[in-house]
Amino acid sequence: MKVIIVGCGRLGSELAHLLYQHGNEVAIIDLEESAFDILKPEFKGHLVEGDALNLDILKRAGIEKADALAAVTSSDSINLVVGRVATEVFHLHNVVARNFEPNVGEIFDLFNLEVISGTSWGASRLEEMILNEQFKVVYSFGNGAVDYYQVIVPEHWVGKKVSELDQNPGHSVLASITRRGKSFIPNKDDLLEVDDHLHFSATHEGIEALRLKFSSPEQEV
Repeated sequence: MKVIIVGCGRLGSELAHLLYQHGNEVAIIDLEESAFDILKPEFKGHLVEGDALNLDILKRAGIEKADALAAVTSSDSINLVVGRVATEVFHLHNVVARNFEPNVGEIFDLFNLEVISGTSWGASRLEEMILNEQFKVVYSFGNGAVDYYQVIVPEHWVGKKVSELDQNPGHSVLASITRRGKSFIPNKDDLLEVDDHLHFSATHEGIEALRLKFSSPEQEV
């Protein structure tokens, strides 16, 4: 895959290294030549010095034949414009943009850009760690709107049926169970066992409902 990265900061340089290490053809753009000094010595991708808002710079990086682009500078406006240009002008379907300020996130959504927000994602993860270490976030979708959780079944839920979870498809879904190292998709009559790892896809509202449901026996609803 040919990938263009706009922004050679800590995130961009690490992304470039990972993509290159996994056999992809990588071009990285930055306004300052000195920014490339942060790249690891083994990185042998294409370095392009210049303003990514300039179409000629994007073309020098190979955008006309690229498969994907990641706009990960420290500027929301640059990431937004570059992402928009990549999709609208060069018709790239695989475009990811970095979002710094949470209040700007809705603008990215308006342009249907895939977004990663370190602030929103990090805050959500810290909240999960603070509120309940039993609930572990495995993956986050849509800027944290839906997360994939791993939950260790509480002792007082051992022996209950999956159907008793009473899932709300609009907010949470039990996707799989891992039991003694093997995973399977459960049916409603399966019984929960000791040390089962339950994997839920859930919204914030859904996971809060699960927390309440999995709380102490006296608080079950």
